[in-house]
Amino acid sequence: MLHVDLDAFYASVEVLKDPSLAGRPVIVGGVGGRGVVSSASYEAREYGVRSAMPTVRARRICPDGVFVPPDFEAYKAHSNRFREVLLAHTPLVEPISLDEAFLDVGGATMLFGDPPNIAARIRAEVEREVGVTCSVGVASTKFVAKLASDHCKPNGMLVVPADGVLAFLGPLPVGRLWGVGKKTGDVLSRLAVRTISDLAATPEPILARLLGAQHATHLSQLAQGIDDRGVVPYEAPKSVGNEETFEHDVDDDETLLRELLALSGNVASRLRADGYRARTVTMKVRLATFTTLTRSKTMADATDVGADLYRAVADLYKALPGQRRRVRLLGVQATGLVPAGAEQLALLRGERWGDVERAIDRIEQRFGSGSAMPASLLDRSKHGHQF
Repeated sequence: MLHVDLDAFYASVEVLKDPSLAGRPVIVGGVGGRGVVSSASYEAREYGVRSAMPTVRARRICPDGVFVPPDFEAYKAHSNRFREVLLAHTPLVEPISLDEAFLDVGGATMLFGDPPNIAARIRAEVEREVGVTCSVGVASTKFVAKLASDHCKPNGMLVVPADGVLAFLGPLPVGRLWGVGKKTGDVLSRLAVRTISDLAATPEPILARLLGAQHATHLSQLAQGIDDRGVVPYEAPKSVGNEETFEHDVDDDETLLRELLALSGNVASRLRADGYRARTVTMKVRLATFTTLTRSKTMADATDVGADLYRAVADLYKALPGQRRRVRLLGVQATGLVPAGAEQLALLRGERWGDVERAIDRIEQRFGSGSAMPASLLDRSKHGHQF
């Protein structure tokens, strides 16, 4: 089992685009006052900058940081090249995100040698074909392979043989286990369980009384290096969503409805690209007070048309209680996904507008994102960005 993880992926792509950024603390995202950090180069991480950190804090602890807006089209293009490298070695690739994946290379050893040799080949090819470095963990299970790749970052490779799993896991903090968050960590700390070896030595019945039987079994097995999950080459998405955080609170209904239209169009475009239609749409509204409101609507027919999604979320928005609410974030999420081919043709009205949106897809594929859009979005204010 291999876990391959690109190093500081977004920041590394930005350096490829602008070599003058090499060696500097590059921070992707957070260009606005309310943004969050999407990625940070290792130079920025030396200052303590981390993903999901609020912009304000990142600027405070890294005053020399170079903040750049995210370029998701570039990241997707490089991610596709990354995926091609992996698939050239085995069809059993389970993508976790744009920049990491699990691989089962058991069937590729006759062609490429043992797993460590395959890992070395992949590292070299990723650097040559994608232009960025990666770290690879090699182990008998997914869990240990993931920990190994984290352990050897950046630009490293770590092999954990089957008979060395317990020695590798033992000294690591118990918080490295999947399923140990702050609450569980506090419970384990009261038992003086601080390392994975401490947990492995704790009788499961004691853990079960505090954490529940299922959670206790899960953690005990991981602490002993037991993880029977295999690589899943493809898993259908459960949802497609898009959010926007505004630079300043917005209290104008017309502006907010225009943003919902844009978000609905983005979600629909991704649905079409992935070959799905959605039965349910959810609107998310985060107020200036940080109160988050969510409302959902299940439609009579599944759709991949932005106009259909927008009609639903616009109705949901208009039905919210109160007036002149100050909004800091809007989101649209499509769930209840079904393959597009499994649905009957939409009604004529929807199908005609769907043809328009598919034409926009083709225009954007040729001329770039934002080269075509509904007229009502032409004067759309740029209140913020999704990070």
